[in-house]
Amino acid sequence: MAAAKSDRSLASRWWYLYMRYFCRLIALALYRIRVIGHEHVPRAGGAMVVSNHQCFLDPVFVGLCIERRMNFLARDTLFTFSPLGRLIASLNAIPLDREGTGLSGLKETLRRLKRGELVLIFPEGTRSFDGRLQPLKPGFTTVARRSGVPIVPVAIDGGFEAWPRSRPWPWFAPIQVEIGPPIHVDAMPDLDEQALLELVTARLQECLDRARAARARRCETGGDSVSSYRC
Repeated sequence: MAAAKSDRSLASRWWYLYMRYFCRLIALALYRIRVIGHEHVPRAGGAMVVSNHQCFLDPVFVGLCIERRMNFLARDTLFTFSPLGRLIASLNAIPLDREGTGLSGLKETLRRLKRGELVLIFPEGTRSFDGRLQPLKPGFTTVARRSGVPIVPVAIDGGFEAWPRSRPWPWFAPIQVEIGPPIHVDAMPDLDEQALLELVTARLQECLDRARAARARRCETGGDSVSSYRC
C-alpha cells in the first residue's frame, strides 16, 4: 500500500512533532515509559491500532511509542470544552458520537485509513474498572475489513496505577507498552465477525500479559535507568 498523502499544513505537522517530543520528555521523566515491538508497526500504509484502555493518558502513551503520526477516536463530548477540543483536534482526534450512530466518526476513520494513515481506537469503549482487559465492542472489525488495513494490537500496563477511575488526578507509575504482530487483511476473509473479534481479544490479552511481565521484571531488577529508556 502506498504511503499516506497528508492534506495537513506544514505548521500542523510541525505542531504534532513538537507536542510528541515535549510529551515524550514528560513521560520519560514521570512515567519511565518503555515500549517493545516497534518493528510490528507498518512503515507505510494504513493500519488500525487497537489498544486496551486503562486511563485518560492512554492516547498519549500509545502516540509517543509509535513514530508515525497517529489519528485517534475521541468521544464528541470532549470537544465541547473549547480549549481541550481545539487541542485534541489539532492532534488528529476524530469525534465519535457514542450515544448515537457514530456514523460521521466512522466515515472519517475509514477515509483516513484508506488514505494510508494510522488510526488508534480503544475497542473496550471505556476505561477499565480494574486494569484488566474488558470485553471488546464489535464494529471496528467491519471498518478494518472495509478499509483493507491490518489491525495492530497494542497493550498498556501501568496506566491503571497511574490514573484509575477512582482518582481525580494522575500520579506517578512506570508504564510499559507492548506492540504485537499485526493481523493482516488476507487472514480476515476466513473469519466471521465473532471469530475476528475473538482473535483480536486474544492478541490484546497476549500483549497485555507480556507488558505486565516486562513491567514486573523492571521492578524486580531495578532496570529503570534513564539510559535504558526507549520510546
